[in-house]
Amino acid sequence: MSLSSGNPSSNAPLHPVVAAVTARIRSRSAATRAEYLAGVDALAQRPPGSQRLGCANVAHAFAAMPEAEKRKVSGLDAIGVVAQRPLHIGIITAYNDMLSAHAPYQSYPAIIKDEASRCGATAQVAGGVPAMCDGVTQGTPGMELSLFSRDVIAMGTAVGLSHDVFDCALMLGVCDKIVPGLLIGALQFGHLPTVFVPAGPMSSGLSNTDKAKVREQAAQGLVGREALLQAESAAYHGEGTCTFYGTANSNQMLLEAMGLHVPGSAFIHPHALPREALTREAVRTVLARPAPIGRVVDERCIVNAMVALLATGGSTNHLIHWVAVARAAGILIDWDDFAELSDVVPLLARVYPNGTADVNQFQAAGGPGFIIHELLNAGFMHGDVLTVRPGGLREFTGVPTVADDGRSLHWTVADTSGDETVVRPASNPFSATGGLKLLTGKLGRSVIKVSAVPVERHVVEAPARVFDSQDALQQAFKAGELERDVVCVVRWQGPQANGMPELHKLTPPLAVLQGKGFQVALVTDGRMSGASGKVPAAIHVSPEAAAGGPLAKVRDGDRIRLDATAGTLEVLVDAGEWAARPLATMPQELRTANGQGLGRGLFAGMRRNALAAEQGACTWL
Repeated sequence: MSLSSGNPSSNAPLHPVVAAVTARIRSRSAATRAEYLAGVDALAQRPPGSQRLGCANVAHAFAAMPEAEKRKVSGLDAIGVVAQRPLHIGIITAYNDMLSAHAPYQSYPAIIKDEASRCGATAQVAGGVPAMCDGVTQGTPGMELSLFSRDVIAMGTAVGLSHDVFDCALMLGVCDKIVPGLLIGALQFGHLPTVFVPAGPMSSGLSNTDKAKVREQAAQGLVGREALLQAESAAYHGEGTCTFYGTANSNQMLLEAMGLHVPGSAFIHPHALPREALTREAVRTVLARPAPIGRVVDERCIVNAMVALLATGGSTNHLIHWVAVARAAGILIDWDDFAELSDVVPLLARVYPNGTADVNQFQAAGGPGFIIHELLNAGFMHGDVLTVRPGGLREFTGVPTVADDGRSLHWTVADTSGDETVVRPASNPFSATGGLKLLTGKLGRSVIKVSAVPVERHVVEAPARVFDSQDALQQAFKAGELERDVVCVVRWQGPQANGMPELHKLTPPLAVLQGKGFQVALVTDGRMSGASGKVPAAIHVSPEAAAGGPLAKVRDGDRIRLDATAGTLEVLVDAGEWAARPLATMPQELRTANGQGLGRGLFAGMRRNALAAEQGACTWL
């Protein structure tokens, strides 16, 4: 790697809180991590699959390959002669052309196989995994499959790699549940060196701010379906990830911070000149046999991801997903860990919904390279970690460019902000603390994305209006029943109730009420989209109502106080009365609907087995 900078830098001493949280996680995870690594080491010591498996197994594995490659990878060419068996790459792809972010992957296997051949190696598509678009399913029954699709993807990854003939792996995926699912699945094969291969964001279209305005106008009936559709189509208009800093793009930031990408590859447009060069570099990177992914993803790596999330005001969904990812590597983290880190990690980025810039502007201002550079230099990230590159995490401070030959890459250290309205140095952050806050109190434990909420809205106290579904809230809004200070409680939205859908469709009506000057907040055991922002929302409330959580006790008119400054979520009801109140039960029509139609019945077992949100909503433990 060629990495240049006019300002050489070194890692600062680790911040004491980051060190303490890491030490606590290491201690808490000692037994589970040791058990995990023992399994990784045992698998790593076996002979290669083509030598270990029976002849019929090997023949089946490579039957469809071109004859010359088949002979090399199967060992036929080595019988009776001294020959170097080529390394064999397993590709797991989330390609489909329903997702704009994944459509570019159609051509990747051919590129990967060509580069592998140039390097004297071989590659196969080991399997494909499903990938759904939350933008399509928002507010529909399909969204009730969304969270659990992560674990389906993890299982699909494991099925693909279970052929067990691979020396290393490439993961092709970008969006919300896809990357966490691929990570969880890949960590089941922790003995394999593994590199994630992104596809990049779409070009900027209608700004996220203007799109949000049209949505709010539509919620008020000021514009019709045609105007709304035109606006949405101008925002989501081509190949690549959506340009807001939601869960998909947060995934890419976290993979950079974990050292699992080719450095700086997250936010290069799918059809920009460096993209194919970066994909080919991913092949060369994994063939260089970096440390296996089970060793790369240790407690320091997980803390680096958490810090990067907080420093950029990333998606709240990762307070669920990265708990599950860590568990897959034998590492136990919880929301207290996030909260302690958030108290000291500075907010270095303002990207929509935390600002007006999109991810293309974020990249142009310095992107992940600048963020990692600043966090390392300020002592908020572990610099002594394994990555897929020989130079460690410091390599991930670079921004890549491609030479005139279209293949050679060069990285320049992103040591200066290109736009301090978008990214700032750690010495001059947007905020001294991170983008997320833990809330605790009578209503349970929940989280709020404070980086997107104006400071004057960090404390809301108002009477509750209780809803059993997001549709019921929408109807009340349209009927004019919410024209007042109100805390909207939407329950029966947790993993065990209906799969914990995102409730992003509630943002426009609540934003309209807030814009009229009312004190407004949302409290729910469901999720909000990674793009949701300016309305205060206490989400992921645990335990959920369906598991006997306190949201099942709330009644219309109860006064609720959400205090993001103090970190509390309280219902202001007399303690004796509160203790004596019975728990409401989920309406039968909801139970019936949750299990019927559009595939939801197939996920009944996952709903029954799902852990709480703070435990990653895992269905496989």
